[in-house]
Amino acid sequence: MSWELDSQFTKKLSHPPFIFFYQDHRSMRLLSIFTFLVVLNIACEQSPELIVDQAENSEADSTDQGSGSNDIIFATSAKQLFEGVIDFDNLPNYANQEVPNYINSDNTNGNEIIDEVAVLGRVLFYDKQLSSDNTIACASCHQQDFAFSDNEIASQGVNGNTGRHSMRLINARFSQERRFFWDERATTLEEQTTMPIQDHFEMGYSGTDGDEDIHGLIAKLETNQYMLDLFEMAFDNEEITEEKMQTALAQFIRSIQSFDSKYDEGRAQVNNDDNNFLNFTAEENLGKALFVGRAGCNRCHRAPEFAIDNNSRNNGVITTIANDGSIDVDVTRAPTLRDIFNAEGRLNGSLMHDGSFGTIEEVIAHYNIIPTSSSNTNLDNRLSGGPNGNGENLNLNNSQVAAISAFIATLSGTAVYTDDKWSDPFVDIN
Repeated sequence: MSWELDSQFTKKLSHPPFIFFYQDHRSMRLLSIFTFLVVLNIACEQSPELIVDQAENSEADSTDQGSGSNDIIFATSAKQLFEGVIDFDNLPNYANQEVPNYINSDNTNGNEIIDEVAVLGRVLFYDKQLSSDNTIACASCHQQDFAFSDNEIASQGVNGNTGRHSMRLINARFSQERRFFWDERATTLEEQTTMPIQDHFEMGYSGTDGDEDIHGLIAKLETNQYMLDLFEMAFDNEEITEEKMQTALAQFIRSIQSFDSKYDEGRAQVNNDDNNFLNFTAEENLGKALFVGRAGCNRCHRAPEFAIDNNSRNNGVITTIANDGSIDVDVTRAPTLRDIFNAEGRLNGSLMHDGSFGTIEEVIAHYNIIPTSSSNTNLDNRLSGGPNGNGENLNLNNSQVAAISAFIATLSGTAVYTDDKWSDPFVDIN
């Protein structure tokens, strides 16, 4: 049996040579195999940039936002994606939470909470896909750690900062006031929920300044399997609309409640707020008496909800976040006074629409002496100082200010900061 080396082929190989032996009866088959190997080797030798380009493209794809692992997430079912976070066979209780019998105000207005819809609302609330560049969620400005507010004075959006401080969302349901935003420009909570999404600076689907409109967002969400699953669960069909988004987000926000405070413990033991609470200190009871009595706080922030009176006007703070001399007299809404402090007794961020007050004592001092200003054409009459309009002057001393501060601290709960049903379902995913 004779074997010979074909040197014409081996000369073309720069890598360790493939040695081709042939016999007469096998030469054609072996030649075909060897020819393929030689052509492949020569191609790699002559065009190494093809291999480099492929490697570079692969590396770029792995870091490109919206591809790679994100594509896998988008194609994942809701049950797979949120496994261990949301138990779809035993949903959290949003619809039937216990509410104290002394709480009477409710702005639900027909959009009753349903667990399946509130779960969808939770995911929408935390999903950064709702912003044009996938970096901002509703929860970016309304964080659970800060009573669903922000510890920054101005919150970061996709194209700049918010024009006012992010309002706390605690007990948004339990108020006679149905309008939302500091200036009440949203007639309902449902309407409010998608307005930040359609703001150029906040979440970027404005339909102006080169932005896509809300339909661009809906088209993006429709490519997302887990989102389609959640809409199917909530509404019995996969169709995504702005109205459904509003319904779900409003239900989730209305579900965020706080009634496990020291105040609630004391209020449950007596018939009304005029009686001393058995679990209060003397200072806290003094603060409560001043709040509902002489100081007049209760005129606008009515116990036991401590929500803003729906007929309130401007409170005398007319400065802006920009701090450039401009004024803002349109602020007539405020969040509840509940959970101004967190469970550790620290403020949940700055106070007022412009974040201009860093302590509750500064707030009380403001109401203690409110001078009139010709620039403020919208001051609430209850703060004008009577028929002469000389401005409010309560003449509270330091111990009385401290007592009111101590009372307001009793309005804060604990569970709202840690309850998983209001937490970020993406925390271990993103």
